[in-house]
Amino acid sequence: MKIRGRTTRTRCIGAATVALVTAFGATACGSDGGSGTGEGEVEVFTWWAQGSEKEGLDALVGVFEEQHSDLKFVNGAVAGGAGSDAKNVLASRLQTNDPPGTFQAHAGAELTDYIEQGDIEPLTDAYSEEGWDQLFPESLLEQIEQEGEYYSVPSNIHRANVVWANPAALEEAGVDPNAEYADLDAWIADLERIEEAGITPLSIGMDWTQVHLLETVLLADLGTDGYNGLWDGTTDWAGAEVTEALEHYETLLGFTNSDRQSLDWPDATQQVIDGTAAFNVMGDWAEAAFASQDKAFGEDYTTFPVPGTDGVFDFLADSFTLPVGAPNPDASRAWLDTVASADGQQAFNAAKGSIPANLEADTSEFGEYQQTAIESFAQDPIVSSLAHGSAASVSWLTDITSSISQFGSGGDVASLQEDLASTAEGHLAD
Repeated sequence: MKIRGRTTRTRCIGAATVALVTAFGATACGSDGGSGTGEGEVEVFTWWAQGSEKEGLDALVGVFEEQHSDLKFVNGAVAGGAGSDAKNVLASRLQTNDPPGTFQAHAGAELTDYIEQGDIEPLTDAYSEEGWDQLFPESLLEQIEQEGEYYSVPSNIHRANVVWANPAALEEAGVDPNAEYADLDAWIADLERIEEAGITPLSIGMDWTQVHLLETVLLADLGTDGYNGLWDGTTDWAGAEVTEALEHYETLLGFTNSDRQSLDWPDATQQVIDGTAAFNVMGDWAEAAFASQDKAFGEDYTTFPVPGTDGVFDFLADSFTLPVGAPNPDASRAWLDTVASADGQQAFNAAKGSIPANLEADTSEFGEYQQTAIESFAQDPIVSSLAHGSAASVSWLTDITSSISQFGSGGDVASLQEDLASTAEGHLAD
């Protein structure tokens, strides 16, 4: 990734940092500390409570404690459902005027509801003052800007349209582990062969992972422009192309494990790691799960874009906000500074499997998969993830998830498409 701009400094080192100290306040530099929810600590609210996600958070906290040793990190993590449980808890806290110091949210449309409700402060001035608008790539800034403002600081860049494969399971099923698939139909032909061999062709988990699969199928069948049009009204949700995509989705769901509703993403990924399933469609946070079990890329597992999406980067970014009424905004800004910093992003992304948003982070020691993601993000068209908050608001995603849940319990494609089209009409009219 090309390096440009200046390095964001994060320590109080005299007159050269006067502007930074002014922006972050006395608490972030030289505070005597405090107790409770006041000065001296920052509660960071996330859904990174276990596994590789927790490892990434721990790495980021380590950098924060070095850069802001006078501040105490308070872990406000809530586990479950790719953030759905955490978002419910957060909504309750925001409604009762009890915001954390900062909270995790996906950059992009997911922030719309928070913005409209007056829950978060704009950070556009901080971007300019601290040079963050020079540290993040233009392609990322375009994705996270909303009506001329920035409302969060991205900690990473994730790719959603990734298939994870177990070569040994494929060979056992008589399928070439190096096969390339031009489209979903070609892939489905091999899924049939894997099923005949008695191996789960495609592992999956609870509702949100099913929405994740759906978005990649929509991208595969509609293409970049057609997929983007779903979110601005230029693609008809009731159209024939969407019907074809939903039929493909129905077919793929038929190749998945019957216990899917009882599993989260680590469980579905583990099936591929163990070889009881051949494939899994998941974002590249799964990379850390393979690495944590000493699996070798290219030998124990391989990856490729979801068939039909090669040459497109399905984007999402974890990010952090400054809530309105944060107990200690100066400490919150100190956390945001660490999130934006090259050191923070290098440590965090090396552990999490994603790639840094900060162009100055050193990625030379990142793994083989991450190098492919760095290359793709730099050169391929970028679209926004549905399941992970970049393409649609929280309320729209909630409605889509409800429709997918009903479909997974025995619905039909016609009813699903009718529900999705009706939901889109309502949200696009708002």
